[in-house]
Amino acid sequence: MLRAVLVMILILQGLSATARAEAVIFGASRLEVITQGGKRHAFAVELATTPEQLSQGLMFRRDLPAGNGMLFDFGLPRQVAMWMKNTLIPLDMLFMDRTGRVIHVEQYTVPGSLEPRGPSEPVLGVLELPAGTVRRLGLSAGDRVSHPMFERGR
Repeated sequence: MLRAVLVMILILQGLSATARAEAVIFGASRLEVITQGGKRHAFAVELATTPEQLSQGLMFRRDLPAGNGMLFDFGLPRQVAMWMKNTLIPLDMLFMDRTGRVIHVEQYTVPGSLEPRGPSEPVLGVLELPAGTVRRLGLSAGDRVSHPMFERGR
């Protein structure tokens, strides 16, 4: 009986977390990552711009298909540290300055980790991609992300 109650509590907590995750609606956009060698890689991204969106990010997601990601727009350059609390999938992260230049890369972040990730320099945005994307496409610091959010920062 006690086991059944514990299972029910876990199920209800999972449903509650899913409901919270679905309560935040994200915008959609497209962007390109342009490598230093000139290769272009297109991605469909969800946009995180509001405090609620920036806070939730990809929490509670069970998958992130190749070619997709989430772009965090902080509005103004600032120092940020990303963590993986309630994030169920490993991710790669690109940290960009106000011009869209990638200044820091994190690969294969650990789901659920509370370890802060990020550079010491201010960034305007972070692009989260499925783990392995950076290695597969040969992305690195110095590459550039092309998206309208970086046009206003020039």
